Amino acid sequence: MNSFFWTGLVASTCLALSVSVATGRAFAVTSGVGTATLDKVTPVATVGKPAPDFEVMLADGKKTTLDQMAKEHSLVVLEWYNQDCPYVRKHYDSGNMQALQKTYTGQKVAWLTIVSSAQGKQGYLTLEEAQKRKSSGEKDFASTALLLDPKGTIGKSYGAKTTPHMYIVDKQRVLRYAGAIDGVPTAKKEDVNTDKKYFDSAVSKLLAGKALTTDEAINKPYGCSVKY
Repeated sequence: MNSFFWTGLVASTCLALSVSVATGRAFAVTSGVGTATLDKVTPVATVGKPAPDFEVMLADGKKTTLDQMAKEHSLVVLEWYNQDCPYVRKHYDSGNMQALQKTYTGQKVAWLTIVSSAQGKQGYLTLEEAQKRKSSGEKDFASTALLLDPKGTIGKSYGAKTTPHMYIVDKQRVLRYAGAIDGVPTAKKEDVNTDKKYFDSAVSKLLAGKALTTDEAINKPYGCSVKY
């Protein structure tokens, strides 16, 4: 699955893209730059209710939204990310996060990795830094796109508290999962081999057309605090 970057910081300096929103191939691009916007913080997202929508402007001038992504994909995953957080590093340095990304983007899941760190805070990325991180591969970084949210409007609207903090949105743009990636709140790479794979289990069950119980859909995330 190819990746490209969205940023609320820069609306210029774009690369040419070959994109067809109408055919559901808005994310089948080689590389590029665009913008993602949510004008103001909305009421905090609630499992079982519509997820906050946001708009994306692609480099060729075409627009899409979370709502449109949801309709065009089996599910949409939102993953809050901070490259300097040891809990995030646990899942990337072990390859666990990339393996999940590859598995589910291969099943028509749109996976958005979101950076809500404010300028001057840990984890903040400029457009140039984000491009370098993408080009370095983040050891085969495999999510659909990296979204820069430096004003924190998207993060705050979802109530994102930690990195990582995982969310799953269904085709009706209803939020179906909000919580931890797993049930072992440590920064040790060896602890990814757990049977408490809360997020993984939730995605698999939703893709199979099964409903989540309350306990399966909501749990406490762990990690570094999001640096708004």
